[in-house]
Formats: sequence, C-alpha cells, structure tokens
Amino acid sequence: MATFTRFGTRRTVRILLVGCGAMGQGWVERIIAKPGLSLIGLADIDPKAAEATVRRFQLDGMPVYPSLEDALAADRPDVVVDITIPSAHYQVTRTALKAGCHVLGEKPLAESLPHARAMCREARERGLLYMVTQNRRYIPAMVALREAMKARRIGRLSSLDADFYIGAHFGGFRDLMDDPLILDMAIHSFDQARMISGCDPVSVYCHEYHPHGSWYRGAAAAVCIFELTGGVVFTYRGSWAAEGFNTSWECQWRAQGSIGTVIWDGRDAPRMQQVVGTTGFRRETRETVLPLSTLAHPGHHGVLDEFVQCLRAGRRPQSECHDNIKSLAMCLAAIRSARAKRRVTVSW
Repeated sequence: MATFTRFGTRRTVRILLVGCGAMGQGWVERIIAKPGLSLIGLADIDPKAAEATVRRFQLDGMPVYPSLEDALAADRPDVVVDITIPSAHYQVTRTALKAGCHVLGEKPLAESLPHARAMCREARERGLLYMVTQNRRYIPAMVALREAMKARRIGRLSSLDADFYIGAHFGGFRDLMDDPLILDMAIHSFDQARMISGCDPVSVYCHEYHPHGSWYRGAAAAVCIFELTGGVVFTYRGSWAAEGFNTSWECQWRAQGSIGTVIWDGRDAPRMQQVVGTTGFRRETRETVLPLSTLAHPGHHGVLDEFVQCLRAGRRPQSECHDNIKSLAMCLAAIRSARAKRRVTVSW
C-alpha cells in the first residue's frame, strides 16, 4: 500500500474542526492543549454551537463557518478533524480529502461499505492520512490483553466473549438510528476484539431486538457470534437500554485459550489463570494479574498523539481507514445478518 508524504517535525499542524457538539468540544480541548498544533477554525451547521465553543475555550477571534466548504474557501488547513454525526462522515471526509487535507475522524468510518471504500480510495489515491478514532486501543488494560494474546500466555486462543450492558439516555440522533447499538457503539467492541485477537472477521450471525421499555426507535440490543481467522470465535452480547448493573463502557471480557483464561471487567487490571497441574478432574491453575502497559497518552489523547506522530513521520497508525474498514465491516455484516436472520460472510 502506498505511503503518504511525511509532514515533518518542525511545521505547526494547522487544524480545522468540523462539528462542535459535546464530542467536538472534547476534541477542541485536546487540540489546543497539545504543542505543535494550531486550531485555525470551527465549522458547524449550527452557528450557535460553534460560537458557544469559542466562548467556552476563550478562542477570541477564532473563525467560525457554517460548513466545511465555506471554511475551505477561506483557508486551507493541514488537517480536518471530523466530529460530525455518522451520516455526515462520508461527505465531510471526502470533501476534506479532495481539498488535500489529512483527516482524523470519529467512528464509524461510514454508514455503508461503498461509502467507506470510496473514502479509503480517496485517501490512498491522494496520498493522505485518514485515521478513524478508536480510543479503546489506547487503554493500558487493552494493550496488556493484546500483548498477552500475542505472547500466547494462555496458549492458542479459542474464543473471546464480550458483554456490554448500559442504560444510555443520550437523546438526539442515536435515539432515532435504525441500529444504534451496533453501528454507533458495538464498533468499539468489535474493534477491541480485532485488537486483542490479532484476527480478521470471517462471518457473523446476529440477532437484534428491542428490549422492553427501550427508548430507542431502532434495535438497541443484540447478540452476535463471529467467526474470526484461525477458527477463533468471538461472541458479543449488548444492550444500550439495560437498566441496572451496568458494565463499563469497555465491556466485560473473557479470553479462553488452550492452557488458560484471561478475564477483564473493563475497569481493573485483567486477571489470568494458567494451568499448572497435570492430573485431576479440574487441573490446578495459577492466577496472576496482568501488568498494565504504561501509556504516555491514554484514551483520546493517545489517538491524537499517534495521529500527529504518524503524520510527521509518514507512517501508518492504528485505525487508519484501510484497516479500520474491517471493524466497520463487522458492524454492517451483523446488521445484514439480523435483517436476513442467517449467518453472513464479512467482507470489505
């Protein structure tokens, strides 16, 4: 795959942010706090949202635009940070790439595979970096899980199980989506499964449903069974309309290998039990706690840091569009499976 031209270490990276909702304001805070970055403008279809962001962060004199097109007509940033709603990602990102801007965008990459492929093709043909935010990859416990699987500390991985149950009263666009859990939230869990296992998706069977009392128009709960490369099975059970005993946002995980198991509650350090006995109905195990990886910039700060480092060095980060399309493909295949009520192949 062709690489993009490195940005260099000395130049200030000029950034335009599109989308000034709650998520967008979080990104403004990260951008203005990081040395070497310069926020040069804000764009939002709601001028009041952009103006409120200017006031909140005391960005006196910051240009505010009603659209990305208006912003690009006035100035040319090095990077567009796309924090719009999922349905707008295709138009915003392609417009930015066609203008010669690198892009850091929120997940999901797109709402359809044809759109996702077109966005990836645009980035490749223009030699630009397009990275999708998957902040769970920058959690110390997640890195510890990935390294434990790579080192085969529980032997050969057979299965991964993830449970996600949260009663999330967002309001806004998520309440109106057809598949709010899978497309807007489960993509995190599916991407986590790819990260932990190091495997690619092969097929999926998914059952979506409406929990009693759900406040979402679309199906807010689902059970998925994925086949991954190497014969690994990944199961996902989730609900965004689950009241009581909520899990963490990162899920509860169980990784089952040939000589042991790792569990993670999504909050504390992962725990591992390895078989040490050779006799008995249940073999004796030894339990240890996985040491957490040290990350200089966890969470969303890690996303931004890797994006900037890779932009300057001309190398490819985690969750670059050409890789992240596989996580999106898992979501879209799960939705197709739910509609067809059968197992389907995951393709991208």
